[in-house]
Amino acid sequence: MSTVLFATEPCGAGRLARITLNRPDARNALNNAMCLDLLAAVRQAAEMPDLACVLVAADGPAFCAGADLKERSGMDDDQIRGRRLRAFRAYDAIEGLAMPTIAVVGGACIGSGCEIAAACDFIIAGQGASFRYPETQRGTVGATQRLSRIVGRRLAKELLFTGRALDAAEARAIGLVNRVVPDDALQAAADELAAQICRAPVAALRQTKQAIDRGADDSRHGALAHEILAIEENLETASWRAGMTAGPGSGAAS
Repeated sequence: MSTVLFATEPCGAGRLARITLNRPDARNALNNAMCLDLLAAVRQAAEMPDLACVLVAADGPAFCAGADLKERSGMDDDQIRGRRLRAFRAYDAIEGLAMPTIAVVGGACIGSGCEIAAACDFIIAGQGASFRYPETQRGTVGATQRLSRIVGRRLAKELLFTGRALDAAEARAIGLVNRVVPDDALQAAADELAAQICRAPVAALRQTKQAIDRGADDSRHGALAHEILAIEENLETASWRAGMTAGPGSGAAS
């Protein structure tokens, strides 16, 4: 049985993919098998040109309880290194997807789970969700890059040094989470958000994401060049014409 489920369905102008962590009995703890299955699912999504959006969610009461410590306890240094590199490849693959990705977090999101969620473009969480980075307290190193880019270095250091848990409200207040909804409305809220995104032409979504991500690592003038290049690609593919009729309302655009 796969530790990660992958399914797609029609949605708006394209298709929606659902990637689901599927080790509920282990609180979706990340083990070697899940690293490989998650990477395979993400690569499958990457190869679909009509995919407009990806939801990354989990089965069971926890999003992900972090690394599978039972598996890790029987590993030597090389095996631990290999497992962590497999996880990094999965995180990077999520982050590198061309289409918008949304983490749908209910329950505990710990360590590796936070990395999976943070690799998505943004997070929608249930009120009962919690986020914790226990790596330093466990004597190891992790989550030093994405977290600091999202919440800033000073707050990232506090969270990593102490390993304290954040509830959903605080996670939203610091910018780690975009939206918080009642737990029993989480799936419906995520589906509605995905449907809103899927109304846009697939090419425009991908061009916009590319311009934001590339520009974030460049100077102000270099970042503007990335947007200009995205606009040129947008004109060449004529996706803007579809958006004129398929987009919400008829208001002005840039």
